[in-house]
Amino acid sequence: MKKILLVEDEAHVVSFIKKGLTEEGYEVSVALDGKTGLLLQQNNQFDIIILDIMLPEMNGLDVCREIRKTDIQIPILFLTALGTAENIVLGLESGADDYLVKPFKFIELLARIKTLLRRTESYNPSPEIQEDYIYKIDDLILNDYSKTVTRGGEVISLTTTEFKLLLNFLQNRNKVLSRGEILDTVWGVNFDMGTNVVDVYVNYLRKKIDSTTENKLIHTVIGMGYVMKES
Repeated sequence: MKKILLVEDEAHVVSFIKKGLTEEGYEVSVALDGKTGLLLQQNNQFDIIILDIMLPEMNGLDVCREIRKTDIQIPILFLTALGTAENIVLGLESGADDYLVKPFKFIELLARIKTLLRRTESYNPSPEIQEDYIYKIDDLILNDYSKTVTRGGEVISLTTTEFKLLLNFLQNRNKVLSRGEILDTVWGVNFDMGTNVVDVYVNYLRKKIDSTTENKLIHTVIGMGYVMKES
């Protein structure tokens, strides 16, 4: 049985979500404020976290950032009444994997949860198979098993979304990816924010992997999208 942590302070939303997910076979733990939610996460094993942004004691953005200091893999889905592109980008930058704007239909929440869980289902492969998780270009190395990135031997710290974006580029090296393709792969289905978020995150990634070297890896193809290739 998959275990879900729901951090939400609105009683009717908690009741609505918990009832629906329990009927779907999930085990749901509830925290009514950010600090309690963080403590529950630190002392238990959950498969996914559903996190409101506007919370008492500690807001959801800060909770997410604290979780990501020790766990980069657990899926985090933000619930937010703040549906502007700027607020959603801020939430994703804090380390969330997806978002859902209130009010929402339960069937949509369930679809998002199933999508996130499918992405994180994994197993413990042998060392030989672990080699399949390593991607290299120039002096950049991404290990999708240990979730680490280095360039020129220096460790690069990436947020969850930046890591997914880089992995997508490496899995499609030398291929021009449109903004729509990147949105679909990195942010998943029904991500409705226009294309600006892709440009924002490409710039974030460039600053971290390309800014200190002459050998740029991420290139803009005007009118088409982006491509990762050696200069």
